[in-house]
Amino acid sequence: MKTLAIVFVAACGLAVAGAPEGKTVFESKCQPCHGPAGEGKPAIAKMFKVEMHPLGSKEVQAKSDAELKKIITTGNGKMKAVSGLSDKQVGDVIAFVRTLKQ
Repeated sequence: MKTLAIVFVAACGLAVAGAPEGKTVFESKCQPCHGPAGEGKPAIAKMFKVEMHPLGSKEVQAKSDAELKKIITTGNGKMKAVSGLSDKQVGDVIAFVRTLKQ
């Protein structure tokens, strides 16, 4: 039983391992449009005439990591690709976005 608990705690730690680093990248690359807590900025949504789901919403959180990576690296609709990120940074941002789950 003790081994199972250790494995569970280790797995949980891995799930958010990139969150602190991802927050830094998020703040510089994503926050200008998505807001500090991923809530979205109404002025940006209005300007682009889009509905912006909070990053912690069920709609966004239901996406796989691969889907989120594709959105970040190639864009989605009116959202442009985020340039200049390494694969590690993209993974770290995804880990941070997972911490925003509502």
